[in-house]
Amino acid sequence: KEIVVIESPDFPIVGVGESTIGGITKWAAWIGIDEKDFMPATDAVYKMSIKFTDFYKKDSGGFHYPFGKVFLDETINGLNDWYVKKAKFPNLDVADYARTFFPVLTLAEQNKLSWNESGKLGNFNFKQNVAYHFDATKFGLWLKNNYCLPRGVSLISDTVSSVQTNEVEVESLTLTSGELVTADLFIDCTGFKSMLLEEALLEPFDDFSEMLPNNRAWATRIPYTDKEKEMEPYTNCTAIENGWVWNIPSWERIGTGYVYSDKYALPEQALEEFKNYLRSDKLTISDSNRDVDSLEFKDIRFRTGIHKRTFVKNVVAIGLAAGFIEPLESTGLFTVHEFLDFLVKTLSRETITQWDRDSYNHATRKMYEELAEFVAQHYALSNRDDTKYWRDINNKTFQPQIPELQPSQIKGFRELADIHFYQNRHNESSGIHCIATGLNYFPVNKDTIDRWSHYDGIDYNEWCKPTWNKWDISRKIWQEEADASPTMYQWLKENIHNDKI
Repeated sequence: KEIVVIESPDFPIVGVGESTIGGITKWAAWIGIDEKDFMPATDAVYKMSIKFTDFYKKDSGGFHYPFGKVFLDETINGLNDWYVKKAKFPNLDVADYARTFFPVLTLAEQNKLSWNESGKLGNFNFKQNVAYHFDATKFGLWLKNNYCLPRGVSLISDTVSSVQTNEVEVESLTLTSGELVTADLFIDCTGFKSMLLEEALLEPFDDFSEMLPNNRAWATRIPYTDKEKEMEPYTNCTAIENGWVWNIPSWERIGTGYVYSDKYALPEQALEEFKNYLRSDKLTISDSNRDVDSLEFKDIRFRTGIHKRTFVKNVVAIGLAAGFIEPLESTGLFTVHEFLDFLVKTLSRETITQWDRDSYNHATRKMYEELAEFVAQHYALSNRDDTKYWRDINNKTFQPQIPELQPSQIKGFRELADIHFYQNRHNESSGIHCIATGLNYFPVNKDTIDRWSHYDGIDYNEWCKPTWNKWDISRKIWQEEADASPTMYQWLKENIHNDKI
């Protein structure tokens, strides 16, 4: 394919996407790039999990949603063995759930790295079960200069001044230089502006703000105090007064930002709440005297939702031009490379029909809706009530809110109800079981177990004890592996960023 990129020097890149999720390593392998090549240039470090702090209640602590598959080799009843244990010991911390079923968490919570060559960490596969924190702007520049241009992609440094359309498609683009650009296919990467899909082709935008109310963010970067302690291999999301704060360590600094709704806090108030957080004990290294007033804060506006269709006529929208959920769960960059995967498969047919466009739109919409529902569940299951923001979330009707969908189609919420009331097993690859458990939403309680025991003639507490004993043994083995492993900072300093020591 002949590919031409029009890159405007007049519009800055949003440049906040610092955290990725599972799938990016597969995408990198698919296009043939080696992490050892781009990691030094993009300030990249590894990511193994996402931590959610104070989402259940104010000062309730945190829990993890680690990457990778659930480790069930030592269970009798799968995930239910842990719920029996929780019913038996009500004071058991919900954070124990992920520590039980994800060996990688033993590493992540201690800032350690291991390739699991010994096999001690159960089913943990380093290549498949990690992602990255990096500087997204630097990553884009690296891809442009080291991958795209050397492979024949052409670059025009100019701004589109107007778009010409006809009854059939986008006909051409006029640049400020006067040059006219024509193409068989236009890929709209103009961010929230959505210059081709929305402005030129008038494709409607489905707003999801009723389900996902956050629409603004303050973002900044803070220096390290101690890289050994602060360079954590996970994103930490901490709920505060009117939203939540991300904490994303990369090699050179820590990226942090406050995602909130301006319906509940004006920007000035939100900025002050963010500064108070940066001075609080919620950070890995707290400093009540931290000089936050000297930091550079970026004010970001966004909208949540997606266009009804993202492939219309001869235009495909990718990234923010297609839609956006919100930063929680780091889905922004994920949808970029997954939508590109769908597009490449579609274009492989050479001659594109309306069937192909419709199929592409179905696939991207389905993925987007499922991700939006998943993110919404983090709020729907919260019990915080310390501000009007959280009290309104407690009283919000979440299902259904996506336009034109019937309740039976809201699979994420339906799955939760099935799990909670009917003890159906979780889809162990969906991630919702980690979020639901971390937010005290269990499929099994003491009454459930009593009924099971009466019906089956089995004392489930006794029946599960061998499993619980195996977990204790496994934890010791996983800890031995962690003790023998270097910290992520140590390993990256010696193997990836050794020219930046």
